[in-house]
Amino acid sequence: MNLHEYQGKDILASFGVRIQRGIVAQNAHEAVAAAKQLTSETGTSWHVLKAQVHAGGRGKGGGVKLAKNLTEVEKIAGEIIGMNLVTPQTSAEGKKVHQILVAEDVYYPGDSEPNEYYMSVLLNRATGKNMIMYSTEGGMDIETVAEETPHLIFHEEIDPSVGLMPFQARRIAFNLGLSGAGFKDMTKFVHALYTAYDKSDASLFEINPVLKTSDDKILAVDAKVTIDDNALFRHKDYTNLRDLREENPIEVEAKEVGLNYVDLDGNVGCMVNGAGLAMATMDLIKQAGGEPANFLDVGGTADAARVEAAFKLILKDPAVKAILINIFGGIVRCDRVAQGVIDAYKNMGTIEVPIIVRLQGTNADIAKELIDNSGFDVMSATEFQEAADKVQQVLA
Repeated sequence: MNLHEYQGKDILASFGVRIQRGIVAQNAHEAVAAAKQLTSETGTSWHVLKAQVHAGGRGKGGGVKLAKNLTEVEKIAGEIIGMNLVTPQTSAEGKKVHQILVAEDVYYPGDSEPNEYYMSVLLNRATGKNMIMYSTEGGMDIETVAEETPHLIFHEEIDPSVGLMPFQARRIAFNLGLSGAGFKDMTKFVHALYTAYDKSDASLFEINPVLKTSDDKILAVDAKVTIDDNALFRHKDYTNLRDLREENPIEVEAKEVGLNYVDLDGNVGCMVNGAGLAMATMDLIKQAGGEPANFLDVGGTADAARVEAAFKLILKDPAVKAILINIFGGIVRCDRVAQGVIDAYKNMGTIEVPIIVRLQGTNADIAKELIDNSGFDVMSATEFQEAADKVQQVLA
């Protein structure tokens, strides 16, 4: 589950991480009120207005701007709220901005070259250990740093049996070139950041930039946070942080009916039971000259209602030119899946796109007979290659 910047900062602050303070606003009037409140609480006279969308690179799209007075706060807030923000991490249509974060200006006057660092905490799947990745090149795309100056990216792996050790936090501060009070504050920052990541069951904490002020304070100016969905049962309060406006509406609908669905950009809809078979099916579609339009795992209970719900989700995508149903009957019987397809077809009426059904496993022969004798425009297949040939045929 992705969080907005202000939500991620709230979690960081709850674990003792110093953050750039801010207040969320839904319109220009609220933005001005937020700016006045921040001025009274922090003394800041300038304010940074940040679009709150689930995408990086907001500044490049005009979603992060500095306001030097309340008039500019109102004007900029009116421009950002409601805009479709296009960044390197959004589609060409962009994402609509529903709210902004009005934040304090943490860059001190006269501090022409502030020290900005990059820092993230994530799982290194190759080693099965959490990892802190960091660099002296904060404020830049980390991908660009990795490509052009890879020697400026450091990694610190954490042994899960002991957690982050003090010497590791000190090594991070040393590699960032810090000394004195800044060195000490960075070690505290690193410990608090890792604790926040660990205790919140996050899969990613990315802070870019981490700022060292001229008086040696270390703070998070930004926060990109992803919480592990599988751990939300331990964090009931976090479930309220989900912003469905930022998620694909078809994927949201799929979750509501208990289907595992990921929207893709292709032209062949997939309906499969099992994640591994789904991945193999997408490879099959590509080899046949198509592109998968989705990842859809119906699980082990592919009855008529579930199949019908899956059909409706797939057909919401206007780019779909064909549907491939690929079911292996291990837990579920193929004849029940076939009957589910037939019943769903009856309930939905005419389906305009070709449907290829490949059922293999328990009662596959009965299933094929049911499909072939259904009277519907559904093509059956037994072997993987046969299904691929039929996908190629309907796309030709």
